[in-house]
Amino acid sequence: MKRKNAKKSVLFILMFLLIIPAHSFANDLNREEGKAIPQFREASAHDPSIIKVGDMYYAFGTHIDAAKSPDLISWENFTNGYTTPNNTLFGDLSENLAGSFEWAGEDDADSAGGFAVWAPEVIWNEHYVHEDGSTGAYMMYYSASSTYIRSAIGYAVAKDIEGPYEYVDTIMYSGFFDHEAYDNNSSVNKEWTNTNIPDLIEQGVFNEKNEDWFTEDGRYNYNLYTNAIDANLFFDEDGRLWMTYGSWAGGIFILEVDKQTGQPIYPGEDGVTEDGRMIDRYFGTKISGGYGRSGEGPYAVYDEETGYYFLYVTYGWLGADGGYHMRQFRAESPEGPYVDAAGVKAVLPDELDDGVPANRGGSFEHAAHGNKLTGNFLFKRDLGEPGTGIGVGYMSPGHNSYYIDNETGKEFNVFHARFPEAGEMHQIRVHQMVKNSEQWPVITPHRYAGESIEAVTSNEVSGAYKYINHGKDISAELVESTWVNLEEDGTITGAVEGTWELYDDYRVSLTIEGEGSSFDGVFLEQWDAVSESWVMTFSALSSEGVTVWGSKAESGSDEEVISSIKEELNVLIPQTVISHLSLPTEAVRGAQIEWASSNEEIISTEGYVNRPEVGDEPVELTATISLNDEIAQWSSTVTVLAETEGRLAAYYDFDGQLSDLTGNFEDGTVTGDRINNEGGQISYEEGIVGDAAYFDGDSGIRLPNGLISSSAYSVSLWLNPEELTDFTTTFFGARTENNWVSLVPRGPVGGETMIWSGSSTFYDAPAGTTIATGEWTHVTFTVEEGAITLYLNGESVFTGDDFPNIFTTTDAAFALGVNYWDIPYQGYMDELIVFDGSALTAAEVEELYENPGSWRPSDEEPVEEDPNGDGGEPEGNGGDPEGEEPKPEDNGEH
Repeated sequence: MKRKNAKKSVLFILMFLLIIPAHSFANDLNREEGKAIPQFREASAHDPSIIKVGDMYYAFGTHIDAAKSPDLISWENFTNGYTTPNNTLFGDLSENLAGSFEWAGEDDADSAGGFAVWAPEVIWNEHYVHEDGSTGAYMMYYSASSTYIRSAIGYAVAKDIEGPYEYVDTIMYSGFFDHEAYDNNSSVNKEWTNTNIPDLIEQGVFNEKNEDWFTEDGRYNYNLYTNAIDANLFFDEDGRLWMTYGSWAGGIFILEVDKQTGQPIYPGEDGVTEDGRMIDRYFGTKISGGYGRSGEGPYAVYDEETGYYFLYVTYGWLGADGGYHMRQFRAESPEGPYVDAAGVKAVLPDELDDGVPANRGGSFEHAAHGNKLTGNFLFKRDLGEPGTGIGVGYMSPGHNSYYIDNETGKEFNVFHARFPEAGEMHQIRVHQMVKNSEQWPVITPHRYAGESIEAVTSNEVSGAYKYINHGKDISAELVESTWVNLEEDGTITGAVEGTWELYDDYRVSLTIEGEGSSFDGVFLEQWDAVSESWVMTFSALSSEGVTVWGSKAESGSDEEVISSIKEELNVLIPQTVISHLSLPTEAVRGAQIEWASSNEEIISTEGYVNRPEVGDEPVELTATISLNDEIAQWSSTVTVLAETEGRLAAYYDFDGQLSDLTGNFEDGTVTGDRINNEGGQISYEEGIVGDAAYFDGDSGIRLPNGLISSSAYSVSLWLNPEELTDFTTTFFGARTENNWVSLVPRGPVGGETMIWSGSSTFYDAPAGTTIATGEWTHVTFTVEEGAITLYLNGESVFTGDDFPNIFTTTDAAFALGVNYWDIPYQGYMDELIVFDGSALTAAEVEELYENPGSWRPSDEEPVEEDPNGDGGEPEGNGGDPEGEEPKPEDNGEH
């Protein structure tokens, strides 16, 4: 888990419905398959730790988020985050966990202004003895952190799974120095004497501090020792209790834990294991990683069926662009050594040690260590396939926990995932794990929907599959599915070639040309959320630790497939265009498409559009579609609209009405708490010039579609917020629900006012400050061919390049105060001005600020109000933020 940009991590659960199909079906039966249709309900808990109590599953996560589910399919959040007092789990959070917060995690350094309580692990321990002598407790081991390395692990106990949890002790510290020292924005003295180490020395656990904990200049040596976060507890074959923990830095460590007290059994002396791994008197035995390479969120579990201890560790950085993904190892002892399918050790070799403490986010030498379960992937919804959106897939799936259900015999991997073209929004995901013939659990391709392993036949499994090879790399790249065929004769054709064999009723063996070893796995019928049907899948692991997946396509003749492609082209290709077209060249089941244009100077066969200077131009596009021996054509006339000069597109003065003074567009309409809701109420009170619109926090204004339809535009308005809430929009425009631009008074970058855009990735244009409540601020932003400038009170506060081109159609949706997901705006707005086709100059922006109302397209002479009621100029909150000293690289920070 990473604290940086953490607010992005708690975004709107219902976001991007086209990408992550949401289902609210009745729990009836799939008529073709006779199987229940899953009723998914989404919840968010970053770094989820799974536990089952009675008939209910619980997932506890970072930021005191937690969710529960009766079936691992329908989830419901039940906590209230960092709310305090009256915190759902901790009551008075600040008072209850004060023992940990003395070192890190509350209003300190990187957690300034709030809390940083991460990655809790909850277990039931029947042996724990309470102060009153009673036994048995739900034990929560949590992390409190203030920097990428100064952290602590504490624990609290409860007699009910949903709390309240009472603090017991803080048991592990990191980031300490051998002398007095302080981080930026912190009053915590980092000297080691302020940890629990002096108490352990006094108790005789060990005699003195280890000088190797420190560098030559007395700093914390996190080249060898870890960041004390991400605890995981498990019982071994003999009933002994263990704790793994750690993040980046010196790697992952393990300690035995006293079952009756919950306290670690510290080794007390230094040493090495038989295979040469570190044993430290305080931190324990190293079992994975090291030397600043990525690796965090350890989760170990004893598997009674095989006798192995399986260890899961997440590599990469957790952001959507961080390449976060899960690795797998196993051992015959809780303390290791843990190895992957190729016998490669989880602990990194000494040749990676250069002696310099650093978290090395750009170093990927450890990619060969560990079975890679899944990376970034997308089962693409190709042209002509059932469903909507781009398909289903994950970005940065990781920090998992693991549950073995002894009643059903099923095993589950529970993790958080982000999603393609959905930024930092994340949700809980559960995938069933099934052991292959080598006794390695392989992760199934689709989320769990109640399926069970069943015997299958060759006829059922042969056919066309979407295929993904997860490889072994540590990468932020998105792997998109290709097409392969499992032929009836046992060969594999398509994007890869090889052979396949069904054996033991449901197992599969694959040989793939170009891969160094064969793959062994399983066939399993699973729910495909895009086609909304049960489909055959396969998942297999090679002896080199590479995972491959297949998800079968619906059957149908080649002629039927081409017909479905033509039907979707009718929807995909618009009748009028103003920007480049996406002309697909591949479609479902590997069908090929070739394009022809009647006027390639206006629309090329690659889809590039050259708008005429005068007069609209019709162009006939023809697609030749081929699949095996079947060939067909499709054609349509597309009109390319002529270039238009920049113009004042719309002017809303809010003088008791929602009319556009230019006459170019219809009136705005009042909406409820979302852009597409009914209801709501807008009132009018004194503003900058005449009246202003007042937003009550439950309402918005839906503006006419198509206000902006070019790559150059400007938006200017006055804002006077009464409240500032995270991600709340003021001006919002969207081509689709996952392609949008938003002016946010308090955004995800440090709570700053910003222009925020979501498309294939997020784009942040922060102001360096946050506009104040209770006073007027003039905000303007301009965009021209990817260059964006943000102004506050007439002064430029942000400039950037590569801003996404969002408004590529003539029917984009626009609104004030509401979007599809977030809390509506509460406060005042006045003098909204929209320019389409042109970016205002700095002088023009200054003119709008200095002389509000002067650009009105009207003969009226409105009375100009004093923005702040004091006879002076409008007060701004701009300027540079207070500078901070640079911090060490923090790719492993949560």
